[in-house]
Amino acid sequence: MARSNLFPDSPSTGYQGGYAVTTVIHRTYLLLAATLLFSTFTAVIGMRALFAYQHPIMIMIAAFVSLFAVQWTGGRDSPMAIPLVFVFTGLMGLSLGPVIALYLRMPAGPSIVAEALLGTAVIFGSLSLYALVSRRNFNYLGGFLMTGLVIVVLASLANMFFHMAGLQLVVAGMALLVFSGLVLFDTSRMINGGETRPVIIAVSLYLDVLNLFMALLEILGALQGGRRR
Repeated sequence: MARSNLFPDSPSTGYQGGYAVTTVIHRTYLLLAATLLFSTFTAVIGMRALFAYQHPIMIMIAAFVSLFAVQWTGGRDSPMAIPLVFVFTGLMGLSLGPVIALYLRMPAGPSIVAEALLGTAVIFGSLSLYALVSRRNFNYLGGFLMTGLVIVVLASLANMFFHMAGLQLVVAGMALLVFSGLVLFDTSRMINGGETRPVIIAVSLYLDVLNLFMALLEILGALQGGRRR
């Protein structure tokens, strides 16, 4: 069977359309779960691997290159798309390892990480469930979310130079709101036919989960007096 039949460009109508959307949803969440598990595995490696501490920029550059490769191959239903997804998410987990290790060494560090994981699961799960059950179209949020994302990125870059604790907390709060909105937006694209390629949606949702977790780590660390320095 051709891959164009496995991943149709647009859902059909009626029974076939509903079946196509359900298939996309199942494949998307299966791939998302697999990538999150793989990232967890590589994050554990990153917590112990000297390379992850010595070459974080190199790892992030490789991750961005692999992300562009995923977008290119995933948009063309290439058989290389899924292996590249695991390359990308594995590198992201590897880069996350030293960050988690740093939090774990703080006073109350294990509870911060555990609460961030739980909070991420609750936020992602509840928003995804709402979008799936309500079937509301959240495409109208796209412009607002893109603007918010640009502001978060620019503010994060600015804080790399100014090192303002207050700004860092504000940026984390904004990121939490933006990526919560993106969970609704990306899930809506999947169930309303805006995007029918599981690879593309799974990577988008993976990034939503990852950034929710990072934002919660930052917020909880600051609130408990253990802000990362």
